[in-house]
Amino acid sequence: MLKSMTGFARTERATAAGLIAWEIRSVNHRYLEVSLRLPEELRASEAEFRRAIAAVARRGKVDASFYVRPGPAAGRDLSIDEDLLDRLVEQANALRRRLGSEGRIDAVDLLRWPGVVKEAERDTAPLAAAAMGLLAETLAAFTTSRAAEGERIAQMLGIRASQVRTIVHEVSTRLPDVQSRIRAKMQERLAVLGADANPDRLEQEIALLVQKMDVAEELDRIKSHVEELGMTLAADEAVGRKLDFLMQEFNREANTLSSKSQDVETTRKAVELKVLIEQMREQIQNVE
Repeated sequence: MLKSMTGFARTERATAAGLIAWEIRSVNHRYLEVSLRLPEELRASEAEFRRAIAAVARRGKVDASFYVRPGPAAGRDLSIDEDLLDRLVEQANALRRRLGSEGRIDAVDLLRWPGVVKEAERDTAPLAAAAMGLLAETLAAFTTSRAAEGERIAQMLGIRASQVRTIVHEVSTRLPDVQSRIRAKMQERLAVLGADANPDRLEQEIALLVQKMDVAEELDRIKSHVEELGMTLAADEAVGRKLDFLMQEFNREANTLSSKSQDVETTRKAVELKVLIEQMREQIQNVE
């Protein structure tokens, strides 16, 4: 199944720690690049989160953010360093005696002193476990999002491949007529010049000219590429790079077809081919 590198998912869950949420979005990128935004208490779990994301996304620039909105019951226990506070009060009183009324003590300022108020250490394991469980759920939705976009791209590529196949058939059908007209045009030019030519030599030259302008080989290769495209789209793996290479091969054959063409209609069909190939190439830039 084809997957797009573009996707989005967001999930939320109420926990004892409050409301937690994951938000994941991605865009196309040459390689996998994961950017994580986490609260400090979950930094120890960052590597585990990255591994989970890498298990479902092989290419793309992925931005994943985890949010915690503490609930009413998720208050934090605070404690005061009594020894430090006593020393600060002693120094503050000494300063007040020296400065008189100018040196009044502000209790709030004392509490703001670094280290006076301490936050009780919390067990982050429950939060980390909840975050990992919610991440799995979010990644499932994220994968579904990318698969849906990939299906849309696959359908578009299938339609364009069918149009390419039609053009190849139309050009192939015209080949005998084109070759006959090339032969007739060369004989007509010789007649206008009034030149006498050895019939055998003339036939050899005409055959060489027709061979030089023959595009049957290019058409066969384009048909082969269309078949390869169909098999690649059906593969259950990351095929973005392979498809990109295949588009280069398509484009090479279309350019050769255009340069060899001595027929206005064939040249027009070559231009149509290039347009279809460019449309496919643009979409393939988003394929994982």
